[in-house]
Amino acid sequence: MGNARNIAFWVVLFLLILALFNLFNGGGTAMQSQSVSYSDFVRSVESNGVSSVTLDGEKVRFRGADGNDYVTIKPDDAQVTDLLMDNNVPVTAESQEQSGLQTFLISLLPFLLLIGVWIYFMNRMQGRGGGGAMGFGKSKAKMLTEKHGRVTFDDVAGIDEAKEELEEIVEFLRNPQKFSRLGGKIPKGALLVGPPGTGKTLLARAIAGEAGVPFFTISGSDFVEMFVGVGASRVRDMFEQAKKNAPCIVFIDEIDAVGRHRGAGYGGGNDEREQTLNQLLVEMDGFEANEGVIILAATNRRDVLDPALLRPGRFDRQVTVPNPDIKGREKILGVHARKTPLGPDVDLRIIARGTPGFSGADLANLVNEAALMAARIGRRSVTMEDFENAKDKVMMGAERRSMVLTPDQKEKTAYHEAGHAIVGLSLPKCDPVYKATIIPRGGALGMVVSLPEIDRLNWHKSECEQKLAMTMAGKAAEILKYGPDEVSNGPAGDIQQASQLARAMVLRWGMSDKVGNIDYAEAHEGYSGQTPGFSVSAHTKELIEEEVKRLIQEAYDTAARLLREKEAEWERLAQGLLEYETLTGEEIARVIKGDPPQAGPGEDDKPDAGTPASVTAIPKTKPRKPREEGGLEPEPSA
Repeated sequence: MGNARNIAFWVVLFLLILALFNLFNGGGTAMQSQSVSYSDFVRSVESNGVSSVTLDGEKVRFRGADGNDYVTIKPDDAQVTDLLMDNNVPVTAESQEQSGLQTFLISLLPFLLLIGVWIYFMNRMQGRGGGGAMGFGKSKAKMLTEKHGRVTFDDVAGIDEAKEELEEIVEFLRNPQKFSRLGGKIPKGALLVGPPGTGKTLLARAIAGEAGVPFFTISGSDFVEMFVGVGASRVRDMFEQAKKNAPCIVFIDEIDAVGRHRGAGYGGGNDEREQTLNQLLVEMDGFEANEGVIILAATNRRDVLDPALLRPGRFDRQVTVPNPDIKGREKILGVHARKTPLGPDVDLRIIARGTPGFSGADLANLVNEAALMAARIGRRSVTMEDFENAKDKVMMGAERRSMVLTPDQKEKTAYHEAGHAIVGLSLPKCDPVYKATIIPRGGALGMVVSLPEIDRLNWHKSECEQKLAMTMAGKAAEILKYGPDEVSNGPAGDIQQASQLARAMVLRWGMSDKVGNIDYAEAHEGYSGQTPGFSVSAHTKELIEEEVKRLIQEAYDTAARLLREKEAEWERLAQGLLEYETLTGEEIARVIKGDPPQAGPGEDDKPDAGTPASVTAIPKTKPRKPREEGGLEPEPSA
């Protein structure tokens, strides 16, 4: 069909050029010849004023005695030939066959142009893989080849369990006898489920690179068109192509576009999307066996898929691809940093610790941002400082160094953030303090960053209570330093975080003896999906709010008590933040003791007995110099 479309295009182009040539050729002749009336032509012939004549149909072209060329149109009943022969004028005649053909082609040209335009637009509507104007039902699946960039399992890190399950499918394709001798059958389908950016499509490309068999890829949205029945036809055509190339793998990305639960939308059984899904179900596990055709699919919305699609025999395996843990993040950073020259101070494990909840795509973006920052200032390698700045930019936004603060605003922010840091350092179950800064980012004037040693899977009550205390330390610091009448709106974000954590402790986790071990979250928060007949009395709601308030108040009292006990350390850290704006790792510990943030010559190797255990050491960076001061209104700080 593609060859026929190309031939039609060149034929139309040739005819168009021919018509244009004829038009310009005729026009050129007309422009060179002067038109005269037929009576003038007759008088010129009779007066021997014509040297030669050419008869071209109804046109009479002649050359006068003055050497100029003229043209006239003869009447139908005129006997031009007799007139010319009687006056001994040389006469020539041009054949009209070619002119007739050209006239026919010219008259046909508009129709050909319309047909060509129609074919072009129908081809555009159907896309490249739609098979042209008549290829509505053709599959848009594309075969992945080596020229697209080969990806192997070595390029996939951080999701070892998912990789193992898919490696078995590759092994089955390479050596089916290893499994079939024990009665094992190749899985018909594998569904990759996980949040966005975790590497589901990358895993599918790795299978294509490792298996060494034909690999077709298609998006779920490519099946559905505006014409009824097109999706089902494309499913049939896709499986026909796959059978011809078996054993092979077909990868359907974002399958939820076509595999949603039937009956949930409009149109009932005649809905185009449902017809497409029905055809897909039949092809995957119908009367005709599709031997050697493995279907891979990816989605982050497993909850909306039709149950018939998930049963054994269709998608035999459901592989969960989660966000990576700390070890996985370290491996992923190593994969993405292969082509990036790293400085000697870069520790990928520290970066992995500081990026909990990051997906593989987030980590790739982090490495890219760090490389861009290093290139922007002309470095030959990417340093730890570049990674730190990139991480802060990705998580909290770019530095707002153009925002100028008054001395009073900077001071309040410094004491607020120093309060968070001192309480976090004083409570053993808080995550280690990693960085304190008063440089505005996003909607915050400053922040204190804690770094967990490992990813947290469980929260204990004592850990939650200490985290609440660290969260409320910012407001406690402002009230202790400036009095209750001078407290700002800075702690707004802290209060929101503390309220969420305290409500989770009471409503979901059963950490309140007065409320008990009952999940009140849905009924209390008014979710539409609450259990029928389940309600909460006014007394219980009041009790819940009292417990939430009690937890937050106790956390505030703990934070205030610790700041009073460590007032000197709190004061030194606040002054250090005012001077250097950003303090990291051991710099915080040195400032708390009253030393300068940078160690003097020969002091780096000495053990520091006074360093708090909850301070995370990172490579030292040069403290920033303070910015200029001015006057803009502050925003809530972290």
